[in-house]
Amino acid sequence: MRTRNLKNKEEIIKNSNKFIDNPKDYKGRWKELFENDNPIYIEIGMGKGKFIREMAKKYPNINFIGIEKFDNILAKALKRMDENLDNLYITRLDAKDIEEVFKEEIERIYLNFSDPWPKVRHHKRRLTSKNLLKKYDSCFKGEKIINLRTDNSDLFAYSIETLSKEGYILTDVSLDLHKTKENIITTEYEDKFVSQNKPIYELKAIQKK
Repeated sequence: MRTRNLKNKEEIIKNSNKFIDNPKDYKGRWKELFENDNPIYIEIGMGKGKFIREMAKKYPNINFIGIEKFDNILAKALKRMDENLDNLYITRLDAKDIEEVFKEEIERIYLNFSDPWPKVRHHKRRLTSKNLLKKYDSCFKGEKIINLRTDNSDLFAYSIETLSKEGYILTDVSLDLHKTKENIITTEYEDKFVSQNKPIYELKAIQKK
């Protein structure tokens, strides 16, 4: 989905107290930023930030970090952030560089409506590819938990295969999430797909460390 370019995106990012411009400086010590020992959950590819924003409001005793690599989308997300939420920060990061930013401090990763990269030659870019799952390993504090949600059945099947091969146990698998659950915190993409009556796929993957 294309988004309109924000001409003042650099200014929005620079002036937000929710944006962390130097995430590598916090590797291994993100709890110092939050000033507590609460669990840290991250969302890779947060888009405009609706999901992680609402999660931070609902769960004040969990720390959240939203990750996005495109400045235009970052700025759109930051415009919607509550500057008073002390358990949420946003940073610019490409998932392939995640090992440079986190070390044994993350307790959960959310992958919501990630780019499905449909061409086979691009599958290694998928956020549940074997190479990226390996990169996540060193980021987890203990038990590894990945929550995935998508509208793309091919990506979902692919993720089930790669996660299983990496030793994850799959739970809470749903082939039509909104027909089985209520009061769901959604993303902007999800709202659009649900309005079009598209099924939403979801799973939770757990691996003991």
